Amino acid sequence: MSDTEEPKVTLDPMSARPLYVQLADVIAAKIESGELAPDRPIPSENHLADEYGVARLTARRAAQELRERGLIITVRGKGSFVVEQPPRDAP
Repeated sequence: MSDTEEPKVTLDPMSARPLYVQLADVIAAKIESGELAPDRPIPSENHLADEYGVARLTARRAAQELRERGLIITVRGKGSFVVEQPPRDAP
């Protein structure tokens, strides 16, 4: 493991919280921290499924959860992108 590699976040399949919610929370935290920048794509469903060891359908449901939270938009044929976030001190 190199110094630049981040520790891998693992999802807890034994938790009462569904895996798709856990995955959505991980991606939301990356958006919040700026790791995933506004107007830039998030990783594909296939990539998320491989990276976090979940089914593609779980990754798809996580993306749906993020859309419902207003954190991403999906453009057919292009992928899902982080939306511009309003300033934290906005009403």
